[in-house]
Amino acid sequence: MARVLDGDEEKRVCVTGASGYIASWIVKLLLHRGYVVHATVRSLNDPKKTEHLRGLDGAKERLNLFEANLLEEGSFDSAVDGCCGVFHTASPVLFETSNPQADLIDPAVNGTLNVLSSCAKAPSVKRVIFTSSAATVFHTGRPVTSETLVDETWFSTPEACKGFIGDTYTLSKTLAEIAAWKFCEENGIDMITINPVAVIGPMLQPVINWSSDVLFNLVNGKSDTYLNATFGWVHVKDVAEAHIKAFEIPSANGRYILCETVAHFSQIVDILQELYPNLKLPHKCAEDQSFPPTYQISKDKVRSLGIECIPLRVALKEAVDFLIEKKLITSI
Repeated sequence: MARVLDGDEEKRVCVTGASGYIASWIVKLLLHRGYVVHATVRSLNDPKKTEHLRGLDGAKERLNLFEANLLEEGSFDSAVDGCCGVFHTASPVLFETSNPQADLIDPAVNGTLNVLSSCAKAPSVKRVIFTSSAATVFHTGRPVTSETLVDETWFSTPEACKGFIGDTYTLSKTLAEIAAWKFCEENGIDMITINPVAVIGPMLQPVINWSSDVLFNLVNGKSDTYLNATFGWVHVKDVAEAHIKAFEIPSANGRYILCETVAHFSQIVDILQELYPNLKLPHKCAEDQSFPPTYQISKDKVRSLGIECIPLRVALKEAVDFLIEKKLITSI
């Protein structure tokens, strides 16, 4: 069980993969709370991975950047040393690759074990928060209907990960979480996983991430069709907040699914049309087939962290307003 944070010595934490979408928000909120943050990036010489972090409020005083590689054993030792908590978010997000083993599975699984090995060496570490994915929840092989209620007891199996959008990514996250739970049980590490659905909202990093790109492709005026897919959706601020609360609340445990609403892409387009009447949006589904069901996802456990998710409509507006502000959308 993690100790309650009660002094400056307890306020030093590590965030791996800190330049990423969710991780950047975690760093931002940690700095706002007064934490000293050890943030790892793949290259200290790449401004796309460092400048937005160095520009955060409090970064000059309390942000320390470290270079680390998921596939290099011991690479995270120096970043983790002296930290009371570790937020492990580093993992590749790819949906098309010619070498899934090298590009996805090895970095996700072996990288997670390398980070956890560094945690096992550091007596200062009291709790690890692992950024997993809802991909490790849904693919169990059981049928899903509009009456289905998914909760944290669901756990994807490697066999059931095949045949879905981004199935290799889903497999990499599932194998990584399985390996993480096994390692932590064997080594006495207190770990919690955060399992978000599709994450949207404003970006801090300069490179567009996958979930933001999905939304961008709906609103950039270049497509007449939308995917025949049903996703869960959640605001990036809620995901970052859940990570920190899961670390700070002693009674937090196990897995936490983060989802505000499950919605088909047709529903997303309808909301966007109401919010932005002048925006050129897709007007038909890419497939002439029935829509997948809008199943339900339990919010009971995440509410125990004090998280009440920002409504989907607000999340969509903040995400699109950001794209407009950055002049990434010109069709409005």
